[in-house]
Amino acid sequence: MRRLAAASLACVLALGAVGPARAATPPPSGAVLAAWKDVTTFHEDLARIDRARDLLENEVARAPSLDALLVLSWAHLIWADYRAPDIDAKLASYERGRDTAKRAIDMAPKSPAITKGKLHAAFLLSTLRQEINTILEIDPNHVPGLALAGSFYLETPGMFGGDVPRAEGYLRKALSLDPHFTRARVELARCLIAEGRYDEARQELNGVIDERQPSYVADWVMRHKPTAERLLAEIRAK
Repeated sequence: MRRLAAASLACVLALGAVGPARAATPPPSGAVLAAWKDVTTFHEDLARIDRARDLLENEVARAPSLDALLVLSWAHLIWADYRAPDIDAKLASYERGRDTAKRAIDMAPKSPAITKGKLHAAFLLSTLRQEINTILEIDPNHVPGLALAGSFYLETPGMFGGDVPRAEGYLRKALSLDPHFTRARVELARCLIAEGRYDEARQELNGVIDERQPSYVADWVMRHKPTAERLLAEIRAK
């Protein structure tokens, strides 16, 4: 279970740094563009994840490129979340996503996609806090990085540096920059719940559920809206 937890954290980090960062700018053309379209619309048909992953595996075997490796890493990670039939398959896919990310770093360590996104933090969990700081030193307004910092300080036990008020600050800054970044809003609600501020948490969760222009539609459909609905039900009587 520790390996799964570590791999899951790697997945959160990689999706924060790789997925959204790459989602904003599609690859120029060809097989990678076709796969990119599948992984950004998989909420419409989960089989698109399989198709994207297979297409990219073939492309990387034929002619590896930075774009292909980045999108393939993302495809492995979302396959683990939405398609893996059991824990072993989930863990294996997380690890393939991590390894593919490392190949991208080795190919172009100074590429803006690597430097700004800090993709290598996906497999350096022991220095996660340092990697978050590096992301925000490079770009203090990097919304996925701010959301990731919020998640880190929320999830980490207090004795190891966790800090719920600090998490809230990062998440509120992320939302001030992108009010439609629903992952940050879900995490902010979780901070408020942890502090017993249930009315404020309900407001944030309803904001996620009622969102009409989510920054990343697939994540909102498959992950953020269902999570908001579940959390709202859990605190209904509080």
